[in-house]
Amino acid sequence: LVATLRRATGVHRAPGGMSNTCLSVASGVGTSCRVHRRKIARDTSWTRACLPTRNFSASPKIRGQTRLIKNAHARVPSGASPGFSPGGDMMRFSKHGPGFSPRMSVDDGPRAASLDNEADPEEVSLLEMTSEKRVPVSKEKIAVDWRATGLAFVFPAIGGLLFGWDIGVTSGALANLSSAATSGTEWYDLDAIQTGAVVSASLAGALTASALAAVSLGDKLGSKRELQLAALLYFIGSCAQGAAPSLELLVAGRFAYGLGIGFAMHAAPMYVSETAPSRVRGLLISVKEGFIVGGILLGYLGCFVINGEEGGWRPLLAASAPVAAALALGMSGLPDSPRWLAQKGAGEGEVRFALQKVRGKVAVGEQFESEISLIMTQSAGVKTGGIGDLFQKRNLKPLYVGLSVVLFQQITGQPSVLYYAEQVFEAAGYDSSQGAGVSVILGLFKLVMTGVAVKYVDTLGRRPLLLGGVSVMTLATFVLGACSSSLASGSGASIDQNTATASVVAVFMYVGAYQVSFGPIAWLLVGEIFPQRVRSAAVGAATLTNFGSNFLVSLYLPTIIEDFGRAGTYYLFSAMCVVALVSIYLTVVETKGKTLEEIEEQMTR
Repeated sequence: LVATLRRATGVHRAPGGMSNTCLSVASGVGTSCRVHRRKIARDTSWTRACLPTRNFSASPKIRGQTRLIKNAHARVPSGASPGFSPGGDMMRFSKHGPGFSPRMSVDDGPRAASLDNEADPEEVSLLEMTSEKRVPVSKEKIAVDWRATGLAFVFPAIGGLLFGWDIGVTSGALANLSSAATSGTEWYDLDAIQTGAVVSASLAGALTASALAAVSLGDKLGSKRELQLAALLYFIGSCAQGAAPSLELLVAGRFAYGLGIGFAMHAAPMYVSETAPSRVRGLLISVKEGFIVGGILLGYLGCFVINGEEGGWRPLLAASAPVAAALALGMSGLPDSPRWLAQKGAGEGEVRFALQKVRGKVAVGEQFESEISLIMTQSAGVKTGGIGDLFQKRNLKPLYVGLSVVLFQQITGQPSVLYYAEQVFEAAGYDSSQGAGVSVILGLFKLVMTGVAVKYVDTLGRRPLLLGGVSVMTLATFVLGACSSSLASGSGASIDQNTATASVVAVFMYVGAYQVSFGPIAWLLVGEIFPQRVRSAAVGAATLTNFGSNFLVSLYLPTIIEDFGRAGTYYLFSAMCVVALVSIYLTVVETKGKTLEEIEEQMTR
């Protein structure tokens, strides 16, 4: 019977050298024709179920109960035939686990084995599915060399730290400069236009640099050299501010420092997103937001240290020069972005070396080789796109998502909430004589909530954090609008304590929700959703949109408050949060755990 079945199947040796002697015929075969047919049906079905070849077609019941294992010989002990256990019993591969024995019904009848090369489509699909999922690569379990990955992250993040430092020191330095007792200059008496020039010069520089990076400079330099340029501008700007003998040179130094901010905010998210493992990309870019918040807190601390000192604004503004030098030195030891190298025509060896340097000892194995292959396939030799290419049909969706999240980041109430935070705290009984206490409290809380975003951005994902955070922001701005009328009209004991407490809670709700949503995730999405061909131009456009909208909101916020009142302004921001919610729900896709190439395919198809 065994020989007859072998001749019927026409297969004696399976591909790869595996033995196809998988037929186990019990001794004492029945003599009746009916029993004989039943035995053939059962044993032939076992053969079809166990042999890893496409020349067999299992019965419908076997198809539903049996998993075909393409490389079954890998599990078989040395010397044993695939299909047999060492004890001679047939190996059973079943979805129900080892030991389950699916049996063919007598009514099924024997099915003749295929003698040609035509495969059963259902079996082919099952085989391909099994082959593809035989060794699944889980991104959640990919090892990370934190030494190499950390170095590739920390220096770009320092660019954000220096941005935060400028935000934190500006008000304290200006107060010290414009005081006759502490200025140490003869030009301390600044009018409104001069004060505005000092404050806005860095923003003007950031806007200029963002425009230059978006047009072509960012792509020509690459994110590594762009960060080195930012470090140089940071250094020049801080030194010029600290040594400025006149108001004009102080403003020029502020402008140079702002140029550094613009280039750093353009290049840092790109470099981190293009070099970080997909498993921790969200975490790292969120931590970069934490560096900005940390820089703000350090700036507040610096203002406290120089408070009341004559000429204290000079060392305060110059203190960032050593950090800028560290940024320049650190970036000189890092490679260019592997994806940028491939796009500029570098060979696979150079791309491999760059990726290995930023991934460290774990840059080996099938997953690493697959990523190299994807980079070379999708990035190598791709012509760089400019601003005009952003408006091609395939790029419109990522362009809208990227620009909308950074725009909503600015027009959903952040400047207004923070601007009036101190008044809200005073209404609740906080002593305003404690100086920058409110700013420090909110800064520390922002840092804590950024840590929450860092913890959950690669587990919960970007989309849930955005939707949840913006929902809380909507509620918080509505509550602030409802409470603001009584806070504005009352004073001291006439202010209802419950209203004041609700306002304080709403401020914390807003700040916390912002820091787990728009704060880090807007820049995270900007760094990962754009196609490689237009990434530099797109990130530049997003950076320009962010700084431009920031400037416009700061410019027109007093007018809006005058026209609509504080309550109306909060209600307006609450309505904008609703618009943001709808936009996020309809357009933002989940990107956690995906490579940049996978995200590009998802966003442009």
